Amino acid sequence: MKGSTYRRCYCRSEDGKPLGKACPQMSSRRHGVYAVRQELPARGDGTRRSFSRAGYTTAKEAQDVLDKVRALLALPDGNDQDGQTRIGDLLENISKDKKAPLPDLEQTRRRFRAGQPLTAQLTVGDWLDEWLEGKRRRKTTLNGYASHIRVHLKPRIGHLQLDRLNVGHLVEMFDAIADDNETIEAENAERREQQKRATWGKRSRPPAPETERLAAERAKLAEMPPYRRVTGAATQQRIRATLRAALNGAISQQLLTFNPAAHVELESGKRPKALLWTDEHVERWRETGEAPSAVMVWTPAQVGEFLDHAEGDRLYALFHLIAFRGLRRGEAVGQNWADIDLEKGLLRVSTTIVQDGWTPMESAPKTEDSAAVIALGPATTEVLREHRVRQLAERAARAEDRLPWTDTGKAFVQEDGTWLHPEKVSDVFRRLCREAGLPPINLRDLRHVAATLIHAGGGDIHTIKETLRHGTIQLTSDTYTSLLPQVDMEAAKNAEAQVPRARRDGSSGTAAHAALTQGASND
Repeated sequence: MKGSTYRRCYCRSEDGKPLGKACPQMSSRRHGVYAVRQELPARGDGTRRSFSRAGYTTAKEAQDVLDKVRALLALPDGNDQDGQTRIGDLLENISKDKKAPLPDLEQTRRRFRAGQPLTAQLTVGDWLDEWLEGKRRRKTTLNGYASHIRVHLKPRIGHLQLDRLNVGHLVEMFDAIADDNETIEAENAERREQQKRATWGKRSRPPAPETERLAAERAKLAEMPPYRRVTGAATQQRIRATLRAALNGAISQQLLTFNPAAHVELESGKRPKALLWTDEHVERWRETGEAPSAVMVWTPAQVGEFLDHAEGDRLYALFHLIAFRGLRRGEAVGQNWADIDLEKGLLRVSTTIVQDGWTPMESAPKTEDSAAVIALGPATTEVLREHRVRQLAERAARAEDRLPWTDTGKAFVQEDGTWLHPEKVSDVFRRLCREAGLPPINLRDLRHVAATLIHAGGGDIHTIKETLRHGTIQLTSDTYTSLLPQVDMEAAKNAEAQVPRARRDGSSGTAAHAALTQGASND
């Protein structure tokens, strides 16, 4: 079938007719644009048609498009009339929309060979519905499949294209389920407490004042969310099994070549509690190489050792910010200079950089509560000032060396100004930990460190919740705080000081107390 690239312009004569090749400016290579035209297989009724598109700035760009069109046309065999018509329909539809990109060759090949529609994007939700409809199982089993699909899978990942689903999407889905569980538990606990306040436990009828109070408490109870069940570890395993079976069906239909559900690791129980790297834990780790918990938190002294060691690294300010203000990794990597007010000492979290598979992408913060303004301490403000000066110096040095710089507006960037990759930031953090000889923690655990430091500095649970931007106090209390031994000791000391005690010769302690007790007995 005939096809070619050519140059055209949009100039018109005085009577409004296109000049085409007669345009006198066509002798200039800078005038006009390049276009593509490729004859397509005839329609089902035998009429002719073609693929055409213009607006390319170079002949090479136009030729690349023509080559892609011809590669798609080569998918059916020469005697496959129906296949040729299907490919022709696909390219004709794309030609009508000048902004529509050409379909991916490998994706189209898989759909073509599987007999799937070529002109529609198959989503995860569409495939789950199709897969469930074709299953022949016991009704109870099918009900379980349907529940997993309706409640969890379609709302969370149903909008994604089936052939673009990856492990990262599923990790985010199960993380979101775990976060919802914590919210549900906190809301259930609040409802139980409210129900106690709204109940008259005695057999007799309440007096008039109590009746009014109970009515007010019951009105509050009616406005609260109802009791909900959490999605436990066993249920999460079954959800994954349902998705894995559905994706295996897609592989058998040649819609996929990889099953991401088979490579998602789920915890068998609850999230582990955060533990401090006390001297005993550090000694045990050095002996065995094993951490006592999956979530470990440095003491203030260990945080200081790390920051002292990392101070010479170009990402020092990023780690300092996370350690003291508790930003998530993606929030720190995606932080804009425009959202940092160094004069007022304020930082607004408005964007985050997450990974789609391995590819970083910018998105809104994790939740509505995550998008907030937090205060910066004077030391953190000064660190960010120094980092800003250092970044501007890097940019100027590259300009002198005639090296490119991409102005992304991000506070933390690569040497050429482009985005940092979140996982590469974690790699730098792990390297610095090893160099400093410190017991290991994950970069995410610096967020736990921030909660612990705020608590050690006198901040209460509410302060930690606001700084870390959690949805509930329960989430903050259960997950992100570790009571430091010195804080606990100070609290115990203050509690003892509240009780006045008689003392002989001004001494204190158990010996003096024993003497007083013995003297009283003898008298």
